[in-house]
This record gives sequence, structure tokens and C-alpha cells, in this order.
Amino acid sequence: MTTPSRTAGANPAGTRVGHPRRWPLFLRIFAFILFTVLLVQLLNFAAVLLVPPPTPVVYSTSRIASVVRAGRDPSGLLTIAVATAPPTEQGDARDRHLGRVIAADLGVPARAVIVEARRYGPPLMAGAFRPPMPMGMPKMPPQSVVDNTLFGAFVVWVHAPDGQWRTIRPARPAFGLWQARLILWFLVAMAVAAPVALVLARRIARPVALFAAAADRLGRDPRADPIPLTGPPEIMEAATAFNVMQERLNRYVEDRTTLIAAVAHDLRTPLMRLALRLEKAPDEIREASEEDIQEMSQRIGAAMAFVRDMTRHVRRQRLDLRSLAESITDDYADRGEQVVLSPGPSLAIDGDAPALKALLVNLVDNAVIYAGHAEVQLYRDRDTVVIEVGDRGPGLSAADASHAFEPFFRAERSRNRDTGGTGLGLASVRAVAHAHGGAASLENRPEGGLIVRVILPA
Repeated sequence: MTTPSRTAGANPAGTRVGHPRRWPLFLRIFAFILFTVLLVQLLNFAAVLLVPPPTPVVYSTSRIASVVRAGRDPSGLLTIAVATAPPTEQGDARDRHLGRVIAADLGVPARAVIVEARRYGPPLMAGAFRPPMPMGMPKMPPQSVVDNTLFGAFVVWVHAPDGQWRTIRPARPAFGLWQARLILWFLVAMAVAAPVALVLARRIARPVALFAAAADRLGRDPRADPIPLTGPPEIMEAATAFNVMQERLNRYVEDRTTLIAAVAHDLRTPLMRLALRLEKAPDEIREASEEDIQEMSQRIGAAMAFVRDMTRHVRRQRLDLRSLAESITDDYADRGEQVVLSPGPSLAIDGDAPALKALLVNLVDNAVIYAGHAEVQLYRDRDTVVIEVGDRGPGLSAADASHAFEPFFRAERSRNRDTGGTGLGLASVRAVAHAHGGAASLENRPEGGLIVRVILPA
């Protein structure tokens, strides 16, 4: 038994050689998250410096009272409108205090003035939006000044002598322009951070994507090139284990196919000796035995052909699949078989001509043997080429269809020994399709019969 070769990049002790030291994957993810958080914090800090919130306009109670008396605001910052009825809910203690102060200034009862600040916007602290204070003890305004001011979003309701209610409120939103600038800055920050996050995320996910692509290649072609040992240590360890697994799978398949080929080859010699010994036997025994020997020889030949298809290394070249199919269907037509190829444009693909020819021959043989005719159709579907061979024979049951591509499987109910083959035709078709990176399937036609479909990459 051969000793498995070690994958490049690891020694017997498990220490990697020949590769520079790389960051583990969890450190890369941690660094990516940390960098993103720092970037967002820097953008927020820049927003505080470059887009500072404006200082709100502060209105004193005396100014509100003067606007009520004048019926307008000369500065245009306040608007006066007529209201149908006062609000049903009263404000908090500060609102009631401001209402009493304005009513006293106007010389009206306290119930004739209602101040509502919370309903039209959240209450704002007096010093929340002022510019940064210089170092040292700030000079604070008197508490009476702070208690007798309005700012932000508010409404003052005043009951006029004519019986109507009038409302006084700011003409424009307190922070509309600043909020628009802040939203614009947020969009700019997202435009800056998104490409950086995208690049970093793709760099982290690239080794995983390469690993998934290699696993898909292995499923399609066991002899695909091993995964290169690049990326974080976790990915390199997984790639090493994957390459070792691929090597063992290939060796297992080669050993099995070699065993089958050796057994099939060695059986030819005793069969030949039996045929020579039966020449002197009575005619009845000799003829019956010769039929069995001939059937065994055919089975051995089919098994060896299947082994060759399984172990054949695909040598791809550019070829016209339609021309190849036309040559095969013409040969069947010359022998008097009912084989029809639907017309269509040429289909150029990269493939192994002998393997694809064997695939088409097996499909057509399968249809001709079991249905007496074959209908071949080739067409392109996006980035793939589809081969369909249909017939109008008995078809297959659902249970038989699920095993049709297994080696040596034969559906005895509709395909008996007299007309059936060795059960390796469809298995060989699937092997050739997989070797080309494609797939094979079959289904019963609604109008009766069977259709086998092979999909190959263009």
C-alpha cells in the first residue's frame, strides 16, 4: 500500500513551512469590527465639529406680550393666527408659570393665556445648543431670565377681548436646516464607510469563497487541482485537510477501478479456455454455453469500457457538438435505425471528443434498444449546452428512475434480458457528464416515453 504524500505547506509535526505568518481569521474579523467602529466614531466626531447644532432663538415673555399687543412681529420670527378653540390639555408647571407671567404683562386673567411647549416638540434645555464655553467658571444668566423664556417649538394661546383665541408660534422650525445638514452628513458618512467595509468584508470572505469553489470542483472532477494554501491559518488548515481528503478519494477510486479492470481482464482467459473445451461438446450443450460465454464477454467488455470512462483524463478542446451528433445519427440512419436529430445552429463547447461521442452513442443506443427509435435535440440555455435524447417507449417507474444511473442497474419489468444491456450505459453517461463539469438526469415524457437530459458547460 502506498504511503499518502504530504500536502505542501505542513510538516509531520503540523507546523507550516514555506508560508509567512498570517493573522488568524478571528483576529481579522475582530480587527475589521474594531476598524469599522473607530471609523464611525471618527465620522461622528467630525460631524460634531463640522456640523454644530445652531443656537436656538430665545423669546422672552415680555416679547410675546408685546407681539400680542401689536398684533404682529416686526422681525417675522413669530406668527399670529386665529384659532377656534383652546387646547383641551394643560401644560406642565413651567408652562403654567409662563402663562401667568404673560397674562400679568397683558393685564388679563391667568386663564386667558395658555402655553403649550411639550405637544409641539420635546422640551429643550436652555444651554443644550449654545457654543462651547471657554475654560473656567462660566457666567450664568440669572435664574429669573431662564424661567421667563421660550425657545424651540411652542404655541402660546391668548383669549382676545373679541372672544376669539389667537396663537403665537415660531414662523420656522427651530432646527430644520441643521437637521437637513445632519442627514446630508450621515449620507456622506455612509458613502465613505460603505466602500471601506465592502473591501474589508470581501478580503475576509475571499478565502472561504475559494474554498467553496474548490469543493464544488471536487464534486464535479475528482482530479481537479488541489486548493492553494493561502489565507488565514484556519483556512490553510482546512485546505490542507481538504487536499489530503481529495488525494485519498482519488486513490480509493483508482484502486477500485483498477480492481474491476483487473478482474474483468483476468476473466477473459478462463472464458477463452471454456470456449475451446466446448468445441468437442455436443451441439446442444455447445450452443447454449456459447451464448452464455458471449454474454459474459459482452459484460466484461462493457465493464472495462465503463472503467475507462471513469478513469479517463478529460482532454478538452474546442469542438462543434452538433457536428459530432450529426456524424453519430447519420451512422445510425445508414444502418436503418430511426434516429432523428432536430436542426439547429452549431454549438461550440470545450470537451473531450471521444468521451462525448461515447456519451451520445450510449444515449442513442439506450433509446433504440428499448423504444426502437431516438429523437436527439441540442440547444443552448444561457451558459450551458443541453443534450436531450427522447423516445416513445414504455418509460420508467418512479422507483426505477431514481436508480437508473447506478452501475449495473436494469429495470427488469420493461427491459428484459433479451433486449436489455449490461446496465452501464447510463452510468457511463453520468460519469462523462460529471467529468465535464455537467450533470445528467431523466424523466418520463407526458405524452409517453423517456427523455434523458445532459447539461454541459458551454
